[in-house]
Amino acid sequence: MKIEIGQNVKQTEGFTAFVPRPFPPKGLLELSQAILIKAAEADRLIGKLDGITHTLPDVDFFLSMFVAKDAASSSQIEGTKASMADAIEMNAGVTVKKTDADDILFYIKALNYGVERLKDFPLSLRLIREIHAQLMTDARATHFADPGEFRKSQNWIGGTTPNNASFVPPTVSEMNRALNDLEKFLHNEKLALPLIHAALTHAQFETIHPFLDGNGRAGRLLITMLLCHRNMLERPVLFLSSYFKKHQKIYYQKLHDYHFGEVESWIDFFLDGVIETANDSISVSKQITKLRENDMAKIQSLAKRESASGVLVLRKLYAQPIVSSKTIMEWTKFSRVGSQKLIDRFMNLDILELKDAKETYDRAFVYRKYIDIFMK
Repeated sequence: MKIEIGQNVKQTEGFTAFVPRPFPPKGLLELSQAILIKAAEADRLIGKLDGITHTLPDVDFFLSMFVAKDAASSSQIEGTKASMADAIEMNAGVTVKKTDADDILFYIKALNYGVERLKDFPLSLRLIREIHAQLMTDARATHFADPGEFRKSQNWIGGTTPNNASFVPPTVSEMNRALNDLEKFLHNEKLALPLIHAALTHAQFETIHPFLDGNGRAGRLLITMLLCHRNMLERPVLFLSSYFKKHQKIYYQKLHDYHFGEVESWIDFFLDGVIETANDSISVSKQITKLRENDMAKIQSLAKRESASGVLVLRKLYAQPIVSSKTIMEWTKFSRVGSQKLIDRFMNLDILELKDAKETYDRAFVYRKYIDIFMK
């Protein structure tokens, strides 16, 4: 059954723009039994993932990798060429080539800001603007982004003008009305199950397209913000951007179809993403635990002093798995010689490896087996 979200309306300027109906429109939440059953399965897997992450002894270190993976995928959807590993290198200060990895770092900054801000501030239009400011200030943009401000002029998707665009979001006046409806929907948590709530919020946000640039990334951040706000997970380890990147054409098509009434089809796709991503995250968590146990056993077999410094470094590698001798010096307060000895020891234990054998100065070392778990 199609639900009319809105309709295209001819504007006085000559182009046609999408005008949303008051949100949520009647019938939007009258979902089929199949969708409700799938939502229950997705919710069960999220609960299982939450339980498994509680068994990870250094979960706060691992979180940065889940965030980096989502940031890389979300940025790549918008055309960023840099990889997750490029962003880790840049963040560690060991980058040896110029990339657009700062796109990913801006996304990480915005996500961390949003999660922290939610602790004492409600999820609202104001918070969405703040997150956008973190995301886009000084960031690469296709055109002027006006960070932290909703647009004051017409935008469009595809084409060179609104007249030949594939989709024209609401005019500014209609956008403001639609945003007010969306904020009320955000606050009315009794209307829908949390995952249905998140799916509809993302699709409606993308339909409104309230920023001049960065709408896709801001909208995907909004999913994580909402799942945190609804206490679906104690820690944010479920991110959907890699699923959207994997099925990018379908993702765009489902959002486009949502505009014109295919609501259940969008929700079905979204829930499939939650199920697939939750299963992947459960697998990642199990692999992390196994790798940690193996590498911790190697280190604890060393002499007492070597073992103590080794445990310290291994734990920190979970948050920053690409390092230089300078990094190890900062972590351990060892001399350069002492830091290099510890790195050599980690290489002999098959924990670290030289990132680029051609480099002879200020070399970088990578915890390859750990990064590979997230890159699959």
